[in-house]
Amino acid sequence: MSGLPGLYNYWIAVFLMMAGFYVVISQGNLVKKLVGLALFQTSVFILYISLGKVAGGSAPIFDAGVTVYSNPLPHVLILTAIVVGLATTAVGLALIVRIQEAYGSVEEEDIHAQDLIDDERETPTQAFGPEDDRQ
Repeated sequence: MSGLPGLYNYWIAVFLMMAGFYVVISQGNLVKKLVGLALFQTSVFILYISLGKVAGGSAPIFDAGVTVYSNPLPHVLILTAIVVGLATTAVGLALIVRIQEAYGSVEEEDIHAQDLIDDERETPTQAFGPEDDRQ
């Protein structure tokens, strides 16, 4: 039982990862799926930061006579990943706005149903255009 207090951050990361994954696969709303992806991404950040921290270690820039240092590379990579994640979330939200404008809904079932209706309405002559009718 003495090793469990040090493992809470890993359990939290696993819980957040599974919760985010569940939201992505169970929800039909595109905004909710994007929130689930952000939750999943946050769990990966927590996991990598937890792996990079050494108990009793300090930052390598401090010379306090400590011989144990924490590796700064995972923390730097996570800072970069946060910026990239924010940018991709913004692009995802922009795409959802465009989908809402085009389909009138952000629900997957409505979008698929409207695509099927549009495919049924389209005939082969309408698909190619008037220049292909001259043949």
